[in-house]
Amino acid sequence: MTTAAITLTPFFLSSPAGKLFALYTTPTHGARRGQILYLPPFAEEMHKSRRMAALQARRFAAAGYAVLQLDLTGCGDSWGDFSAARWEQWLADAACAIQWLKEQDQELPLFISGLRLGATLAVNVAQHTPILNGLLLWQPIINGDLFLNQFLRLKLASDLLNEGQARTGTRQLREQFQQGLSIEIGGYCLTAELATAIGELHLERMIPPCPVGWIEVVSELPHAPPPALQKLIQTWQPRGVVMHNQQVMGDPFWVTQEITDCPALFEVTLELIEHIQR
Repeated sequence: MTTAAITLTPFFLSSPAGKLFALYTTPTHGARRGQILYLPPFAEEMHKSRRMAALQARRFAAAGYAVLQLDLTGCGDSWGDFSAARWEQWLADAACAIQWLKEQDQELPLFISGLRLGATLAVNVAQHTPILNGLLLWQPIINGDLFLNQFLRLKLASDLLNEGQARTGTRQLREQFQQGLSIEIGGYCLTAELATAIGELHLERMIPPCPVGWIEVVSELPHAPPPALQKLIQTWQPRGVVMHNQQVMGDPFWVTQEITDCPALFEVTLELIEHIQR
């Protein structure tokens, strides 16, 4: 399937655990300038941002980059339902995708991009990837514990809406995870294993071995970096991490009720790729 000067190739990537759905978007003509693995955000955020992920891949391919979009285990059209999702399995999925990209052309610069929890996963993947030219992170989750609490509040809100009151709080829900129980939240069966792994994620403890392009979507410009990001910069930079921070104005398309675009992200991300490669 070809659109303008790009080619879209959907396929299933074989992994030891099962087949992973992937979409490879490439320039139709001319030399490729690099390859990018895109890792999606968590649960419903992935579906909200599918359009942006597709537009991103097309824009990058038009600029000469091959982009591999991956549905992780238990997500989208990949094998298993959400109850099969595990953080370690997602790391293995990404490693499988990276190996596939290297088989296409191991000489091309390789980047990993991600949105929200997918960006946090990208940092974790980078720690296990020997040769990586850079990370392209959109609105990363800095503190997995806070993110997990926010997700659990969806369960409380649903109970309140359906029954007039929330039967539990986040503390009680976490106790269920400690007992090894799974909890259905918004149609997603979140296992104790995955919840525990997410809750333990803290970016200040995950030092990436390559340059980082960090982009945040804000309601207005200029916008002061949040305290959590300022603290992270103070942790990463003394450890030798080269960070390029940018902001773009737009809506948080990963959570908006209507499907929303933020095209400014594409151009800023491409500029960061160029900057990282200098």
